[in-house]
Amino acid sequence: MAEITCPRSPYDMEGGLCFFPRMLDKIRLDIKGILGPGYLPRLGKGMDGLLCQFLGVRYDSVRERVEEGKTDVDILEWCQRNGIRRGTFDVMLFNKFLAKLGWRDEDYGQRLHDYKVQQNLVHRADIETLFDFIEVDEKRRE
Repeated sequence: MAEITCPRSPYDMEGGLCFFPRMLDKIRLDIKGILGPGYLPRLGKGMDGLLCQFLGVRYDSVRERVEEGKTDVDILEWCQRNGIRRGTFDVMLFNKFLAKLGWRDEDYGQRLHDYKVQQNLVHRADIETLFDFIEVDEKRRE
């Protein structure tokens, strides 16, 4: 079986929180030296950074847990113990916020446009959010 070199979908969840498994996958792939070069400039920034800020933990501290070989569940529990324990409503709002990044907002909308230009996808009106772009770019959606 071929080794996976693409992180999980941003829609994948752990403990009801989207994007968390993806962030951990990117760290694991980076540690193995097989994370694609296109991911490296944003590692720990962008949505990774927003997620860590939401959880009240430092990205480097999360990375340390991954380097220790902890599971997704263990790392999320560590984040909740050492950061900000978020309730169901907060998690729901944050998930919706992340899932809509790029849709009708200035900063991430421009970033989404730039990504679409780089990948020759400007003609794709169905790519309205960064999550949409990721799904198409990583071939989980046509």
